[in-house]
This record gives sequence, structure tokens and C-alpha cells, in this order.
Amino acid sequence: MATSTIPSAPGEPVPTTSATVPVLDVVVPVYNEQDDLASCVYRLTEYLGTHFPYRYRITVADNASTDETLPIAQKLAAELPEVAVTHLDQKGRGRALAQVWSASDAPVLAYMDVDLSTDLAALLPLVAPLITGHSDLAIGTRLSRGSRVVRGTKREVISRCYNLLLRGTLRVGFSDAQCGFKAIRRDVARELLPLVEDTGWFFDTELLVLAQRAGLRVHEVPVDWVDDPDSRVDIVSTALADLKGIVRVGRALATGRLPLAELSSQLGRHPLPVRTPGVPAGLVRQAVRFAAVGVASTLAYLLLFLVLRNGIGAQGANLVALLVTAVANTAANRRLTFGISGRRHAGRHQAQGLLVFALGLALTSGSLAVLHALTGTPQRLVELVVLVAANLVATALRFLLLRVWVFGTAR
Repeated sequence: MATSTIPSAPGEPVPTTSATVPVLDVVVPVYNEQDDLASCVYRLTEYLGTHFPYRYRITVADNASTDETLPIAQKLAAELPEVAVTHLDQKGRGRALAQVWSASDAPVLAYMDVDLSTDLAALLPLVAPLITGHSDLAIGTRLSRGSRVVRGTKREVISRCYNLLLRGTLRVGFSDAQCGFKAIRRDVARELLPLVEDTGWFFDTELLVLAQRAGLRVHEVPVDWVDDPDSRVDIVSTALADLKGIVRVGRALATGRLPLAELSSQLGRHPLPVRTPGVPAGLVRQAVRFAAVGVASTLAYLLLFLVLRNGIGAQGANLVALLVTAVANTAANRRLTFGISGRRHAGRHQAQGLLVFALGLALTSGSLAVLHALTGTPQRLVELVVLVAANLVATALRFLLLRVWVFGTAR
């Protein structure tokens, strides 16, 4: 069976050798799980042995259990050669993951909850991008359109509110911080783990925030997930701990205490090559597509203006025509020029696009006002020439704002 050594650099595929080092180390953190542990390990071993094409290890990380969890884990390790056990004298899922991941020799590290709420069919899609070097971390998400989730309304609302809170406070880009189904490359974990302070449930979120701010690539996998009705997670205490964690990490980011620049230089991906000196990557292609969308928008704008001019006057026709074409222009540029698909942040992009539209309206309406003040009732051709000139200036400003402000973060 194929095995692996540690990849030589971030972004490179995991090389395989004939050594006994596993490619994947799956950690199952447990605390007083004597009833579920054996069935979890047997099911996981059977699945990996049948469907996973590389050598693997399952590490049971016992978090100071007080029942028969540790003896059961030791018995499983003696019975199954792919199973190992680590015992911790202190509780804390984050503490367990940090300790096992730091000591593991596998180049790809993962963890999942003992209840196996996540369908194991998502495991290979989760770790494959890490093995090939495409991504640095991978997470299962229950909040994407492709996910299928069975759980109560209370947990659904709490989960969505928590992730919305993360987006609003720490400006995260990942969709589901709490799903107990994640993986990371060992070379990346080696640099990030010493910076993660939380030892409990906020560990995942803190790790992902650091990775995102360091410019690492986080791969998301939609999962099928069925809620465990016997979950022992204390929602209130966990929520309070998460809020404290958000405040602490936010303060660290604001004060510059975290060495993000060093992490980015060590682990971040190299910038895309610049084909034209002095021109940012993608600028020429974006400008061409923006121009094509702009030509279509301008023609639509002029047609609407001419149709509406006699009915509602020049200023009214300008307002309506510019507003309609601005909405269509933002949508077209979002998809065609800047390559952003899906509905995520689409409302925000349209709102920002309308602010840019307001600047265009000020330029074109101001030009019309000046023209009418100087000439009284100008000829239709002169009016159109002035509008086209004003629109050219507004278009250049629009491209700059769309590239840098509206869609810059999303890209």
C-alpha cells in the first residue's frame, strides 16, 4: 500500500514511498465515550481499509476520561494495527488535537468526532487536495447548498448565527467553523499550532482564522451530516468561550501581535506571474472584459435614455437609464470580468455597485446641468456627446472601484 513522507514545501504534492509512514493520521478526540468508541473505530477502519488508497492511522486521543474509554481504546489498538492511542491528563479537544498533530509523522492530519455525524464518503474529497498540494487546510461544511443536514432548529440557528458573527467580526471567508470534520497539512500545522492559544472548542476557529490571514488556501467540502442527539456539548459555556475567543483573536489581529507577515512568507503561495511589467496579474484580461460589458451597458443606457427622454425629461431619463444599466453592469462584471459566481455577498456587491453608480450619476447629471446652464436647450446630438464623454470618465472610475473595492476582497 502506498505511503508518504513529509512534503518538502507548501503547495507541493505529498510524495509516496515504500516506508511505513502513513499518508493520513485521523484523530478521534474522546471524553467519556465508552459506548460509542468501539463502533466508531471499527466503522472507520473498515471504511478506510476499503476506500482510502493510501496507508493511514487512526489515533484515539483520550481527554482525561473517567469511564472505560481509555481501556477500550487500548484494547482496540492492540487488536487493530492501524489504531494508536494517546492519553491526556487534561480535558480539551483543542489540546488533544494540538498534541497529537504536533507529534504525528503523517504529512496529512485530520480529525472527526466520535459520533461520525459526517458521512465518511466526504473523507477522501476532504484530504485529496492536501495530498496533491492544491490546498493547505480542508474543512467540511454543513452550510453550503450541496450539504444535506439533519438537525434540530435550535442547533441550526446557533450554528448559522455563530458563522455570521465570525464574518462580521473577524471577516472570515470560510462558511462553517464548527463542523467536526477537518484536515491540515503537517508542514502547515507545524507553523500554525504554536500560535493557537485555545485548547477547547474555539481551537478550530482560531486555527482557520490564522490560516486565512496568512494567505493559505482553505478547501471546503459539502457534507451529509446527521445530528447526534446524545451530544455532550454544553452550548451556553461553549458559546461564551467562543465569544471570548473572538474578542481575543480580534484584539491580537488589531494590535499586530500575530506574525502574519512571517507566516505568509513561509507558507503563503507565490504571487501569480505578471506577464506585462508594471501591470498587475489579470488586469489586461479584466480591462478587456470590462470594456465589452461597458460597451453593451452604454448602448443599453443610450437606448433607454432616448426612449424615456420625451416622457420624463432628460434628468429623469438619465436617472432611470443609469440605474437599470448599473444593476445589470454590476452583475455582468461580477461574473464575467472578476470571475465571481454564486449568491454569496451578491447583495453587498450590488449595494457597493450602487454607490459607484451614485458617483456616475453625479458626473453625468452634473455634466447635463452645466450644459443646460450654458446653452439653455442644447441640440440632441450635443447632449449625447456630453453624456458619452461623462460616461467615459465615470466608466474609468467604475473599473477602478470595482477592481479595488467592490470585488477586490472576494477575488
